[in-house]
Amino acid sequence: MTRATPLADTMNDVDASHLVHGLQVSFQHLGMTYGTGTTALQDVDLSVRTGEMVAIVGPSGCGKSTLLRLAAGLERPSRGSVAVGTRSVGFIFQEPTLLPWASVRRNVALLGELARLPREVARGRVEDAILAVGLEDFADQLPRSLSGGMRMRVSLARALALEPQVMLLDEPFGALDEMTREEMQLQLLDLYERRRFTALFVTHSVSEAVLLADRVVVMSARPGRIRAVVDVDLPRPRGPELRFEASYVDQVKHISELLRGVR
Repeated sequence: MTRATPLADTMNDVDASHLVHGLQVSFQHLGMTYGTGTTALQDVDLSVRTGEMVAIVGPSGCGKSTLLRLAAGLERPSRGSVAVGTRSVGFIFQEPTLLPWASVRRNVALLGELARLPREVARGRVEDAILAVGLEDFADQLPRSLSGGMRMRVSLARALALEPQVMLLDEPFGALDEMTREEMQLQLLDLYERRRFTALFVTHSVSEAVLLADRVVVMSARPGRIRAVVDVDLPRPRGPELRFEASYVDQVKHISELLRGVR
């Protein structure tokens, strides 16, 4: 089992014994209070089906990132339970956290080395992951020569190289300019269509959530509670043209109104 590192992909020890068939992630009666006395989450119940992408939106400080950390086994809940039906969990943070002295290929390979994958298996996965994110022409470059979007692609490839069944994404595109962010959204959609991992995606962008997700979870201000779960009834595969369709615009408006009403 690979332990969590600041560099990203994690395996976890959270209990999976009460997961029912078809579910990959489950939070039941979840509460999280830190040693400082701050309660980040309270009475959270959420289940994520296998192969589903769920986006989480809510005010700053409402516990969105804490949910991901609990799912990854980086934190333990104060109350309730967390269950993940696999040890194969990829975690992509807000910052790429790449080794500055290592090439793209070396950065992507790092987690496989930590997981002690057989050399030939690891090498094949690394090359496949680099190809999947479109960085095959930059595999020998150092991070300093890459744009912000390309560095985030390296982070994504690093997680993909372990072929995770569950992906946890904590605002991975938040620091990118708008054009690059839209490109990365489409990249993620393409990867999701081809690999069909289960995903929990934290974002502050309602439009991003609707574009990517099958369901959008709307959380209250701290302590975070789930105020609404909205089904995104938009067909897949999804492309850039979806942003101009009335059904998409209506979903964004609806969820934005729910967010404005949370207390």
